[in-house]
Amino acid sequence: MPTRYLVTGGAGFIGSALVRHLLGQESGNVTVVDNLYSGKLANIEAVKDRIEFHKTDIRDYEALRPLMDGVEVVFHLAAIPSVPRSISEPVPSHDVNCNGTFNVYRAAHEAQVRRVVYAASSSAYGDTDVLPKTESMMPRPKSPYALQKLMGEYYGSVFHSCFGLEAVALRFFNVFGPRQDPGSPYSGVLSLFMKAALEGQTPTIFGDGEQSRDFTYVEDVAALVYKAAHAPGVSGRVYNAGNGGRYTLNFVWDQVQKLAGVTLPANYGPPRAGDVRDSQADTAAAQRDLNHSPQFSIEEGLRRTFDWYRGA
Repeated sequence: MPTRYLVTGGAGFIGSALVRHLLGQESGNVTVVDNLYSGKLANIEAVKDRIEFHKTDIRDYEALRPLMDGVEVVFHLAAIPSVPRSISEPVPSHDVNCNGTFNVYRAAHEAQVRRVVYAASSSAYGDTDVLPKTESMMPRPKSPYALQKLMGEYYGSVFHSCFGLEAVALRFFNVFGPRQDPGSPYSGVLSLFMKAALEGQTPTIFGDGEQSRDFTYVEDVAALVYKAAHAPGVSGRVYNAGNGGRYTLNFVWDQVQKLAGVTLPANYGPPRAGDVRDSQADTAAAQRDLNHSPQFSIEEGLRRTFDWYRGA
């Protein structure tokens, strides 16, 4: 019998990549839940005839709960994923990322869903003296967003220990790739770099540009999320969902300039509140327990992403 999946935030950048990955893996039924606040129907247009779509807000429990009936695995990716916005507008960020996440776990438990795979965030680590960051480190969140995503991890662990719901949390590290929206001031830095290079504009880098990130291509993340849904013996655990590398913003902007064939020295602004200085994932646990190794280098991921933005 086909596996029934439900993806919250499935019309978003990462969610839609996961939906396409699920459809390519096996005979399964995929339901997408998205309120289209930041998600876009265009992201799932190519597969709309193969999925069931519901324009539903995860804060609306009465609307969300019936959609879980008969579902085996829930992938919870719906969120307001922005550190700056969680500082400037903390109330809606909390409402979606905390109250909405509780609704997802509660509905999954009531519907007897087997497993919830939760999109956590590497921002929960904060600044650490040691790199790479391992799952055993004490969380040190620096922003409301980081704290909210950490709370979602804890709720998953509690629903596992108290109610028997299988829950796995994956801490995403700076995911990039096609369909990431560069139109918002809260967009991921790589989508803004791509847009700037294609338009011949100079980007603004907040800080000195030597802050580093573990940029991870979205197809690698989708593959890991799928594995986390089926791996045995991992319930109640947290795993890094990164590439294991570390690249400065200056290095990445240089790479994007080369892809675009332009020379545009960046502007530099003051560092943003809540930003982490350096981030790098230790991927040993994901390799050991989830049998996952990233397939895309930073160079290959950037090339594929740039080709998509140029075509779009």
